[in-house]
Amino acid sequence: MPYIAVTALSHTGLIRDHNEDSLVVGPWTLCATVTENPQTLLFPLGTPLVVAVADGIGGQPAGEVASALVVRRLAMFGPSLDSEEAVRDALNACNHAVYAAADGNPELVAMGTTVAGAVVLAESLLAFNVGDSRVLDVTPDGLRQVSVDDSPPLAPGRRTTSLVTQALGGAPRFSAVTPHVTTSPLSAGDRYLVCTDGLTDPVTEDALDSLLRVHDDGRAAFELWKAAIEAGGPDNITLAMVRIGE
Repeated sequence: MPYIAVTALSHTGLIRDHNEDSLVVGPWTLCATVTENPQTLLFPLGTPLVVAVADGIGGQPAGEVASALVVRRLAMFGPSLDSEEAVRDALNACNHAVYAAADGNPELVAMGTTVAGAVVLAESLLAFNVGDSRVLDVTPDGLRQVSVDDSPPLAPGRRTTSLVTQALGGAPRFSAVTPHVTTSPLSAGDRYLVCTDGLTDPVTEDALDSLLRVHDDGRAAFELWKAAIEAGGPDNITLAMVRIGE
């Protein structure tokens, strides 16, 4: 029987004093806390399975509240996310929910979060994002980014930026979002990496690709985390490896 293996972890990194990332894998959520070791969960292929990370916007209040709210909503929506339209509707609902939670609460005003993830269906995968967290297809020919970074153009000589052009919440007044959602065919052996920029900012795509060519599941998650830590661990690190098994 075909199955889905998801290995995930979330870590504060070496600089931040708390974790503003959150994670959802099917009905399971991890909100603004830390996993000591990569956790692997197995699911049957068939019913829509959502796997996503949310990265609370730094420098603004309550990023961990926004990210937790979004992954809990996605866990609730999960089994109904069977089309691109359903995913877009869910992300728009999450955006409204973040603004509604902040309304009238000075401690939460302008809180926001990015989100990126995948919904695994029986024969296809729906990749989605708002912001600069990423979904990467791990192919034999190298990594292929299937999410779309919502970031301004990079300055000459710069590889990364902390600025985002859209997020769920993140402004004093409501601002609509345009979620990125794409569909890809799915087959046994396919692998995807879903992660926050705490991994992709300090670790180059070539380095990620090299690690994923030799490691899988829990060992892959550990080696990716280790690479981010060895690069200085400047931000919270949250990632999920998705593999389709037979």
